[in-house]
Amino acid sequence: MSEPLHEWTVAGGLVLRGDEVLLVRNVRRGGIEDWSTPGGVIDAADATLHAGLTREVVEETGIVVREWAGPVYEVQADALELGWRMRCEVHLAVAHDGDIAIDDPDGIVVEARFWDRADACRHLEACPPWVREPLAEWLRTPWPVAEPGAHRVFRYDVLGSSRADMRVERRE
Repeated sequence: MSEPLHEWTVAGGLVLRGDEVLLVRNVRRGGIEDWSTPGGVIDAADATLHAGLTREVVEETGIVVREWAGPVYEVQADALELGWRMRCEVHLAVAHDGDIAIDDPDGIVVEARFWDRADACRHLEACPPWVREPLAEWLRTPWPVAEPGAHRVFRYDVLGSSRADMRVERRE
């Protein structure tokens, strides 16, 4: 009998300062490092997705978001051989304040920094395609926040049964 599929919802925050975007440097299991937008898993204790995203951004960066718009885009990644399915909504912070101060209870985020769009894109190279591609597309040519339900959706199949043999295919 196969294990049940692990499904979870993640949220990411596009936090801008002028023409710069806030990214966090993550150190994951096995010492793997990458940069991404701040955010994380939305817990059952979070009243709403925005409440969970606000909590994650504060923990990872110290920045307090007062208002969100979006989602700007959504990512769906299915790794059926690995036993998981993830859905991520990425929202735009339209009002925020505070200074960078990291207090990540998960111990994954070790740095947070605002980058200009070109530098941010270069820092995404180590990310999985389902993180890198949608964010890089938005950074290169930002599209407006659509009405709920009318946002862009990026779908991926994660194939293989381990990190060593993993390949990722983008679905249209």
